[in-house]
Amino acid sequence: MKGRELAQGGMNRRMTCAAIGVFVFAMAAVGCARLPYTTQTIHEDQRVVVTLQREIDAPAYTHPVQISDQDLSAILRGFSLRKQQRLPLRWFAEEVPPTPLFREDELAVLAGPLAKGLRKAGPNERVHFELRAPGNNPHDEWDTTAGWIAVREPSLRLEVDYHHVQTPRQKSSPYDYNYPTPPPTKSEYLLYFEPGRFWGTAPGFEKPVLQYRDFLRSAPIVPMK
Repeated sequence: MKGRELAQGGMNRRMTCAAIGVFVFAMAAVGCARLPYTTQTIHEDQRVVVTLQREIDAPAYTHPVQISDQDLSAILRGFSLRKQQRLPLRWFAEEVPPTPLFREDELAVLAGPLAKGLRKAGPNERVHFELRAPGNNPHDEWDTTAGWIAVREPSLRLEVDYHHVQTPRQKSSPYDYNYPTPPPTKSEYLLYFEPGRFWGTAPGFEKPVLQYRDFLRSAPIVPMK
């Protein structure tokens, strides 16, 4: 009798473990399925990669957006950022002026492909970008600035994943090609825009967005270099 109870207890434990395993796998599959995924590559060279990413749960954007390379360059030129810090480091970070998001040489190669992406994107797609330069170890690393933009009229949203972060060049480990090389954890940044009157909260957005049409009507024309 005792042996039967032990056997039954072992079976129950195995069934419980199996059920937990199935649940964890299902939750992981659901979570992965909801991540944005690439639908089209708009531009790719050694310096810039621009792709369209489909979002599963996001409200529809007002894409495609007809915007010129010059106008998008003027928009991107207004952004700056600082890395988000916890207290008490935040007090010291706030004493340092925000860093411009892009240099002029970066705008010269990025604005065109990004504008093309906005002209081709659909209502459920965002435009993702990676801006690359040789890293501290040029053979193994990129110095990467990456993020995405999307438009829901009259607002433009920009998110930054990395800002001059060292990321691996190879998708797999040089010691084991079956072992993927994970990218670094995405950083949290505080974004700013000047003039500040065009930057702030808007209905339907959790984070600040840019009233980009109003900005373009007031912005001086700066020729692209």
